[in-house]
Amino acid sequence: MTFSQIRKAGLLATAIAALMASPALAKVTVLGWPGGPEETALRAAADAYNAKADVAENDKVELLFFNRDGFWDKLQADLAAGSTAFDVNLLATYSIGRYAPFMEPVELSGEAESVYGEAVLKTMQFEGKQYGVPTDLSLHFMYYRKDLIDALLSDDAAKARYGEISEKLLGKKLEPKDPDAWDWDDYAATALYFTQSVNPDSPTRYGTVLQIKNLLFNIMVWQSLPRAYGGDWMDAEGKVTVNSDAYRKGLETYKLLYDNGATPRDSLSYEFPEANAAYASGQVAAMPQWNAAASDLTSTEKSPAVAEVTETVAPPSGPEGRFTHIHGLGFGLNKNAANKEGGMKFLQWLSSKEAALTYARNNGAPALTPEVVKEVSEERPDLVQLGEFAGKYGYVMTGGTSAKALSVYELQAKEFTGYWSGQQSLDDALANTEKGMAELLK
Repeated sequence: MTFSQIRKAGLLATAIAALMASPALAKVTVLGWPGGPEETALRAAADAYNAKADVAENDKVELLFFNRDGFWDKLQADLAAGSTAFDVNLLATYSIGRYAPFMEPVELSGEAESVYGEAVLKTMQFEGKQYGVPTDLSLHFMYYRKDLIDALLSDDAAKARYGEISEKLLGKKLEPKDPDAWDWDDYAATALYFTQSVNPDSPTRYGTVLQIKNLLFNIMVWQSLPRAYGGDWMDAEGKVTVNSDAYRKGLETYKLLYDNGATPRDSLSYEFPEANAAYASGQVAAMPQWNAAASDLTSTEKSPAVAEVTETVAPPSGPEGRFTHIHGLGFGLNKNAANKEGGMKFLQWLSSKEAALTYARNNGAPALTPEVVKEVSEERPDLVQLGEFAGKYGYVMTGGTSAKALSVYELQAKEFTGYWSGQQSLDDALANTEKGMAELLK
């Protein structure tokens, strides 16, 4: 290659590098949660933002998604390494302290407090600073088939059969109740009654759907059961307390349902989408599930077999009360963002009333103030319940916001799935969990 060619090649390379660094190409990259209603809502919000006349081309949003498995560990590794692959990234209440050192505090829109309320904004705060916009509040509903429950409650022969099944499999004779009055034994008895392998006359093949894949989020769905019996991660002195009667009750209840065919046999591979698909088939009577499923399961277009007969209540109660796990998802600013200014503009818009209503109307689950939620209450009645249940029944396990919280959930998922699948005993599962948690939370 001649000097002239080398010089031309060098100039070309310089021009390309300059072009790539040009603000015209420096769009705002947003890392979101893949799959489910969170992705649907984020895509709609991004489209609405990009369509705004006052959003410059270099401030338009592009979306990026990792796999769900290992998401949080990859995010931490990328943030710690100073990645510029994304400007704005997903945050969760249970991991904010883990990522705060690698993120910028943000200033939200002037509407933010009137849209979300102070308590909800705090789900995205750490050490007094705001680190994100709280786009989704997550807790659990009990979804159930009202038509099936009404038929059961009005049929004396069916009620007698229900009592026989509960006495045989739960050790006590129960009577069917309205789901809003269920304790966890009532839920289990109802699930068994509506299971054809237990009751050949059941109109559904399965009484429930359990999400028991080795996945940390599935433990969040399950743990409201032991919580209702007094279960917690630690006591006031910091001692791990999972090896308890409450945890035994919770683990044994799921095991009983799985072993008796009340949930599909492949539930060991189920998480959010698989559970929704099973329920939407019309072959399931009731299911504990994230609130985010409500818009799909009550949609005549998306779930025609069950939409018009599905209702929701808070999870069942126990001797210590009625509880639902709660946490917030949101978006914050990467400290090493390539387009930090554009990222901040997007976050300010995302915390506005316009954005919150767009998010809500497209399957998102923002926790909105009563004044704002009124505007979507007819199309999204689940958002009204969301705020109500969070205030009455929401909880966070002791230690549930620590830097190692996700590792604790992962440990529990591994050990408890091992028990549910028959790979280890209940005693071993609890002992291994207690030992591992003591190391993680010391």
